[in-house]
Amino acid sequence: MAFILRRSSFLLADIASKSSPKVLASGCQKRHLNVQEHVSYSFLNEAGIPTPKFGVATSGAEAKKIATDLNTKNLVLKAQVLAGGRGKGSFKNGLKGGVRVVFSPQEAEDISGKMINQLLVTKQTGAAGRICNSVMVAERKFPRREFYFAVMMERAFNVAKKVGLDDKVEETALMLLNMYDLFVKKDALLIEINPYAEDAAETYFALDAKMRFDDNAEFRQKDLFAKRDLSQEDKKEVEASKFDLNYIALDGSIGCLVNGAGLAMATMDIIKLHGGDPANFLDVGGGASVKAVKEAFKIITSDPKVHAILVNIFGGIMRCDVIAEGIIQATKELNIKMPIIVRLQGTNVNEAKELIKKSKLRILPKDDLDEAAMLSVHLAQIVHLAREAHLD
Repeated sequence: MAFILRRSSFLLADIASKSSPKVLASGCQKRHLNVQEHVSYSFLNEAGIPTPKFGVATSGAEAKKIATDLNTKNLVLKAQVLAGGRGKGSFKNGLKGGVRVVFSPQEAEDISGKMINQLLVTKQTGAAGRICNSVMVAERKFPRREFYFAVMMERAFNVAKKVGLDDKVEETALMLLNMYDLFVKKDALLIEINPYAEDAAETYFALDAKMRFDDNAEFRQKDLFAKRDLSQEDKKEVEASKFDLNYIALDGSIGCLVNGAGLAMATMDIIKLHGGDPANFLDVGGGASVKAVKEAFKIITSDPKVHAILVNIFGGIMRCDVIAEGIIQATKELNIKMPIIVRLQGTNVNEAKELIKKSKLRILPKDDLDEAAMLSVHLAQIVHLAREAHLD
């Protein structure tokens, strides 16, 4: 069973009997921090929400000690990788499953030793996989019933009854209130418990949890953000964030540099419309400097799949001449040989066009977005053929 509490002026009414607090919250931010499952477990425990007993191991020997201390023959090993589908995933060394049941400390040592420092491939990681730096060793529970709870955005009433917990109204109310307190205290965007399980003794536990936190709250959540596992994040995305660039790697061959998420999505759609595939989503925002634009080009050109670059800027706060200067400097310093197609409109566009013209670099200006996208697709195809023939 599933139930979602959505954060937005909702009442936890009808869960607790007499005092149902009204909760107000502001809108969701775009950026977010994801933390490993063991961190989520720790936060749930701090909030008074029970989980199985657990420990975190970075070696087989540590896993064996934790398993011994847990003093049970039923254990679960969970690869600490920020990706879904761990249970059905496989490690590149041949080990099947990122979630494994074991029955002794020795088995915990043997299996975890094959997980730690290995790449786990799931349907979410893609073929490259993601490194497993640690394993969570937890006591195994045997759920009789399972439920799903999350704090997100919207209204929710009669929660306990709707998920079939009529006989546990007070207990469910306390758990949900604790979830929400944690949500607010940690500046969360999402707190998800899946499953929240009941065993044969009618005891409830959170058996799995996911949490996401607002990057804009980093200044007041320093301890939380110290738990960020950069090994689980794309290196180019991490580098982009240092310059306030929003970068997401994709699988295509046309690099995109755009200001504004909406314009970036529209640009990628037009590339697809004309038969191409974007290599990335890269939003430089409204206040990018020349240095940030140069860094954006460095990130785009570091992807060997990129065969052409399309720049699409609508200058409002973002000045077109700043973008042009960044493009020119990046082209010179990085010795960029691939085609660069530039479509600029808005603030200081004439100055930007003049800068590009005077640079005498092979930067191709286009005023029409359709034409710019079509040219990008065609040139990317030509570069691809040239590289295949080793003509580059």
